[in-house]
Formats: sequence, structure tokens, C-alpha cells
Amino acid sequence: MTWEHDRYCEELVEQAGLLRGAMAGADLSVKVPTCPAWTLGDLARHVGGAHRWAETIVRTQAPEEVPDDQVPDATGPSDAEPGALDTWLAEGASMLAETLRAAGPEAEVWTWAWDRHAGFWARRMVHETVIHRADAMLATRVPFTVDDEIAADTIEEWLQIVAFAAASGDPEAAELRGAGRSIRLCATDVRWAQWLIEFREDGFTWRRGAGDATVELRGPLADVLLAFYRRMPLDAGRVEVVGDAGLLDFWLKRASFG
Repeated sequence: MTWEHDRYCEELVEQAGLLRGAMAGADLSVKVPTCPAWTLGDLARHVGGAHRWAETIVRTQAPEEVPDDQVPDATGPSDAEPGALDTWLAEGASMLAETLRAAGPEAEVWTWAWDRHAGFWARRMVHETVIHRADAMLATRVPFTVDDEIAADTIEEWLQIVAFAAASGDPEAAELRGAGRSIRLCATDVRWAQWLIEFREDGFTWRRGAGDATVELRGPLADVLLAFYRRMPLDAGRVEVVGDAGLLDFWLKRASFG
């Protein structure tokens, strides 16, 4: 499932606003448990820097990766300026959305992935922001909620990323193989939100829909997303693992990004 380009552009600004709301008034020195090397301030600057990096790539229609030192205002204000940091985040998301709209989804640009068009960055930055919004909300102990369609598209993009990593020679992702095994993701609160991952001797495939599986990850869609993205422990009491838990653990340890 993918959306129209304008929908991603709108959602990018919306998700950045929700991230800013989750951080409003928070102690920016708090550690982010799901990204232990970062404080909340570090997370904000990572997201804002990613928005500006993608904006530079699309605006210049870069044919190759843009170094960080060539991205204007990539690092943002310090934790000592929370108001300025909030404004910087808002401006970066708006700039990126405007640049993406102006370029259109088919503009050819550098990406690290299977799709070398501006539309890739619209989708990628939405989901980058969604997941790091979850990180921020976990750090500030605010319940994470997400629109069902966004959660589903975030899961499907992650499956594409893991498949791309495996095909590109990532040593851990390449181990996700072995015929006769399968993983089912099943949202208990959204009837259509189900996925079946089937292992083959040369890798894995996935599809939307039900089916018998070696192991099943069940729970509310938002929680399935967090668990599948390794943002929530499987034993947190919010999801259920039915079947061969070792296979799910095998996947989660090897599904990688970069």
C-alpha cells in the first residue's frame, strides 16, 4: 500500500507536529530508551536533520549522496533553546514538504534504496518521523497512537527495507531464509491489517492477508508496529506471540536498516 504523493507531504507535516507536541515541555536531556545513545534533544535534531538532508537532495536533484556538511542548518539549536528547536523542527518539515510537492514524485534523485525518485523520500520521511515520534513518546511516557493506514504503510515499508537489505548483501538480513517457516502479523483491532512473511531457501516474501504460520505476532496494530520495529519488548504484555517464538526472535535480531 502506498498513497498519493500529496498525502505523504501532508502527513509529513502532521507527524512532525505530533512529534513536537510529544516533546513540548519535556526535559530534553532525558535518555531515549529505544535509542539509548540519544537524549530527547538528540532525537529531535536527528529527525530535523534528516528532513533537511532529504530536502537538500530533492531540491538539488542530487545524483549522489549529499554529505552532512553540505546541508544548510542541519544540526539545529541546542537543548538550551527549546523554543528555537521546536521552530526549527516545524520549519524543516514544512520546507521538505514544499520541496517534495514542487519536485513531484517522479523527479529523479539519489536515494540509498530501490526507488531513485523524490516520491521515495516523501514516504521514507513520513515513516522516519512516525517511528521517532514513538521513540519520543516512549521516552516521555506518553501513550503512542497512530492512524491505522499510517501504521500499516510503516510496516509494509519496513518489510521492503529488510528485503532490500537482504538483496543488497546485508549479512544479517541475508540470513532471513529457510523454506517451510513463516511469520504472521495480525492486528486484533483492525480486521484487514494482517501480513504473512514466508521464508524460502533464497530469502523471504511477504503479502497482505491471512494464512497459517509458524509463529504469529498478535495485538493492537500500533503495538504490533512497535514490536515489529523493535520498539517494544515482546514480553511487555501488549502483544501475544503464538507458536515458535524463536523464529520471531530470529527475524527481529536480523531485520536491519543500513
